[in-house]
Amino acid sequence: MPLSIGIVGLPNVGKSTLFQTITKKQVDIANYPFCTIDPNVGVVAVPDERVDKLAELTESAKKIYTTIEFYDIAGLVKGANKGEGLGNKFLANIRETDAVVYVLRAFLKSDIIKTVDEINPLEDKGILETELILKDLETIDKRINGVEGEAKSGKKEAIKELETLKRVKDYLEKGTLLFEQSFTEDEHKIIHQYQLLTMKPRLYLINGKDEEVKSEAIDEFKKNNWPYLIVDVATEFEAAGLTKEERESLGLTQEPELDALIKKAYEILGLITFFTTGLDETRAWTIKKGDKAPKAGGAIHSDFEANFIRAEVINCKDLLDAGGFVQAREKALIRTEGKEYVVQDGDVIEIKHSA
Repeated sequence: MPLSIGIVGLPNVGKSTLFQTITKKQVDIANYPFCTIDPNVGVVAVPDERVDKLAELTESAKKIYTTIEFYDIAGLVKGANKGEGLGNKFLANIRETDAVVYVLRAFLKSDIIKTVDEINPLEDKGILETELILKDLETIDKRINGVEGEAKSGKKEAIKELETLKRVKDYLEKGTLLFEQSFTEDEHKIIHQYQLLTMKPRLYLINGKDEEVKSEAIDEFKKNNWPYLIVDVATEFEAAGLTKEERESLGLTQEPELDALIKKAYEILGLITFFTTGLDETRAWTIKKGDKAPKAGGAIHSDFEANFIRAEVINCKDLLDAGGFVQAREKALIRTEGKEYVVQDGDVIEIKHSA
């Protein structure tokens, strides 16, 4: 399944423009709140020049990149947890995503309607997170009421769940995001089943020109280590499809700034990429950082994990520098790794199995 990222924000902050720029998918962009009622969904390739270089090296017939599914979700307003705006519908859509990109308005364009009095990315951030926290509190309170009886009867699993839920509630009542807190593996298993909104990894996209973003806001993001990018979404939308040379002539970065967003979204989920390459295809595969070689086999085919024997591994750069597999073998750069090998980002792997 592709990874899924929800694009969220207050109405008219540039969410749909961002979505269209990323996915090149035509959606309804209009200058009024709630023009996106059902979430638009688009699947995009994760930019990775290593795929291109490996495909060229091994003369692959095709290239397959890893992908991310982006959801453009209707605008959120203060009071959404109580049903204001599109309320619960909006919040339900977020539950289905793996991570969230918050679009925060910094652009000063006066003809775009505001649903808040002041253009302030930090204030927008606060509104969004407060709504998610309040919705999570509602979810937790309902479950606490449901499990208290079982805990009183002495059921060990219910007692542990209740303890975890009360801890979660305490964090939420203090206005803190659950994603930023530490939980044990057992607690994670309990919490995971409720798809809590504030447990999702997040990235803040400040929409505007660099000079439109106040230094105090940037200082606050840096001080708190909140992952953020400043992107002028409207400019990137207009520049979509231009060559590197054309972008440079207009004073833009050679690579689209939104490529950085796609890569960053991939990173915040704690994922790495490994590769398979040959005449048929060069392909990028996604696994969790820290996964071992059999898991890499399972990403390719479930039978490869169950019947894993060993993996032939070489770093992508080493393979490219060597000039191919034959030269890499001559230089003893290809390693044989067993079940305990922790896959590294950029590994080129051939799985040996008994399936």
